[in-house]
Amino acid sequence: MDGAQLVAAVRRGDAEAVSALLEAGAAPDTVTADGLPVLCLAVAAYDAAVADELVEGGADPDRVLPDGTTPLVRAVEGGSPAVTQAVLGPEPRLRLPEAERERLLAVARQWLEPGAEDELRRRTGESGPAHRTRVMDDEYNQVSQLTLGDRTVRTGHSAILTDLEWAFRILTPVEELVARAVEQHDRDHVAWASARWVLSERRSRQTWSAVMAYRHSPDPEHRRFVLDVLFSYLLSQGSWRNSYETEAAELLAAWAAEGEEDPEILAEVLHVLSETEYREAEAVGLRHATHPDPGVRARVPGLLVGWDASSRASFSATARAALLVQAGDEDWGVRVSAGRALSAAHDSSPEVTEAVVGLLRDPVAGVAEAVAEGRDRTAALADALVPLLDEDDFSTRLNAAYGLLRRDDPRTGQAIERVGSFSRPGFEHDHRLSAMWRWQWDRDHPPAATGQ
Repeated sequence: MDGAQLVAAVRRGDAEAVSALLEAGAAPDTVTADGLPVLCLAVAAYDAAVADELVEGGADPDRVLPDGTTPLVRAVEGGSPAVTQAVLGPEPRLRLPEAERERLLAVARQWLEPGAEDELRRRTGESGPAHRTRVMDDEYNQVSQLTLGDRTVRTGHSAILTDLEWAFRILTPVEELVARAVEQHDRDHVAWASARWVLSERRSRQTWSAVMAYRHSPDPEHRRFVLDVLFSYLLSQGSWRNSYETEAAELLAAWAAEGEEDPEILAEVLHVLSETEYREAEAVGLRHATHPDPGVRARVPGLLVGWDASSRASFSATARAALLVQAGDEDWGVRVSAGRALSAAHDSSPEVTEAVVGLLRDPVAGVAEAVAEGRDRTAALADALVPLLDEDDFSTRLNAAYGLLRRDDPRTGQAIERVGSFSRPGFEHDHRLSAMWRWQWDRDHPPAATGQ
């Protein structure tokens, strides 16, 4: 196969074409006109998807280049954790000799310790300031990108160092990982994400205790990081969660009871606690139902709704009373949160129906989706959905029609027509549209009558 096709696909960043060409027999280490393998093109372009396809297809990340580097070394220098992970390849701790592992760690530190901009200035010989932009390094996390002269780097070397240490099974001290995470003061930064991920993977009692000790730190960034790690713990599946969830829930409940002074952090404490199965969650929620900060109040409904053995939402009479008060809160975010909880656990009481109907008429409450998904069949709620079909917002019309469909309402057909075209960007796999399509199909293709 002509390697020019692979080079062209890599240059235009077409990961699917790269995969297809490799499967068809293209050489993964095809060399470009400048004598470098195509993997180096992907590294230089910060194209993690293409780099991943090349490595998966057999490209050698450890190939020694004319300048003595390798594609993997270049990825580390480039400062993108996403690209480095793509190029790192399988079993790096076993594949790479110790000297090469030490070299990679040293390269990351060489850019990290003086700062990427200073190192870039040293290597380019330029004296002016670097042009700095904020870019997405992967789907979720951001990093700064610096350009000086004809060279560009990203500032993710801290995250790269963290990832390499974990890949090489080096247990970095917890305090060092925490320091790397909070240095940027940005929860969306790659350094924060890498440190959080590594600590959530380290499951020893020693690591747990060292991380949780930071919840008493006077630095709010430390406390936010602890919550992020805790949330990652709770998202973990399997035996680890079973062994730590109760302890995590008790720690969060104690944290809330101790009077966290930062309302944003307190709100996050309540949110993470709501992701556990803590038995006293309702009591914690009720204590904060009238908190002066609306962000805290908005997290309370998540603690007041419980789940029975059949995974049905429910609430107690005390919780219902608190939610009804919150449904009339002056802050729209609190009203939204309360309305969603009331809709999810609707007990068909007149008070709840009246509150939810009122929220459906609230122009900013935005509870139509929760009502549509809710299990109630109250006629008043169905009637309140109908006016929403006249809204300009597509999602609002969609929720109203779906809510009527789920209630077998005779107005379903007209409601679906008023939704408009099903072909909407971002809604290709929407379950509500799928249900409406099925409803129309069943209506237009009734089962044939069978003779007796």
